Amino acid sequence: MKKITIGGVPEHFNLPWHMAIENNKFKDKHIDLQWKEFPGGTGAMCSALRVGSIDAAVILTEGIIKDIIAGNPSKIVKTYVDSPLLWGIHVAESSKFNSVQELKNAKIAISRPGSGSQLMAKVNAVKQGFNVDQLKYVLVKNLNGGVNALSDGSADYFMWEHFMTKPYVDNGTFRRLDSLETPWPCFVIAVRNNILKEEPEAIKRMIKVINKQLKHFENPLENDKLITHFSERYQLKVEDVKTWLSLTKWNRKKTVSKKLINSIQNKLTDYDVIKENVPAKVLIKKMF
Repeated sequence: MKKITIGGVPEHFNLPWHMAIENNKFKDKHIDLQWKEFPGGTGAMCSALRVGSIDAAVILTEGIIKDIIAGNPSKIVKTYVDSPLLWGIHVAESSKFNSVQELKNAKIAISRPGSGSQLMAKVNAVKQGFNVDQLKYVLVKNLNGGVNALSDGSADYFMWEHFMTKPYVDNGTFRRLDSLETPWPCFVIAVRNNILKEEPEAIKRMIKVINKQLKHFENPLENDKLITHFSERYQLKVEDVKTWLSLTKWNRKKTVSKKLINSIQNKLTDYDVIKENVPAKVLIKKMF
């Protein structure tokens, strides 16, 4: 039995992992998969990968690419979700701001440096014509921190996943000014280099198990039980779960292509998330 500790956000995208763990799918393949939740998101997982407190992570594509280039000793082994992530751009319900264009000099709540919330703020800034170098950030650690920062006025706007923040829009805590898609597939699986070297067969088995689990999500709108499971576990309205599932495309391939990684790097460069491309082999490890 090989122990692998993997990190992920406590959000709906990771239900396939929890179902596989709870149904002993990993143990059946001699993997003791330990799930560690990171409410702080991608920035927190990048730090955990660097120090070795986790072996792998289900992590935002843009965040891990940027951090590997900056020295994170990990590689991407698989794309997990092919579809883009939909980010809501939120202000407090009582905020003076009524459009995204008005946010030019506003303070941005982000979970931490290098997080998706920071990187997508840069993407939005480029799209709006703002000066990326003049963006002002307030560190809030996680979604709850973002709620508090907007409520007490210490930050002006906050970008977080559209559907996980929708309950706060529905109850009047947030107003959503707009939503913005990532211009790339949203989630990948990254693994520390030392684990790839020491336990390649265990990582292969892990990939095979999650790919098999994802087969159950191929026609999710036909599965009322699955929709209810998502709704109850993540406190989301059934209609929101259905909308989200209709937009989500899971990836069951065993590897990630150099062509895709280079295409993503080109876009990250355009949006000033990274300064220049690196060879794809720096970022990815072919397991099969």
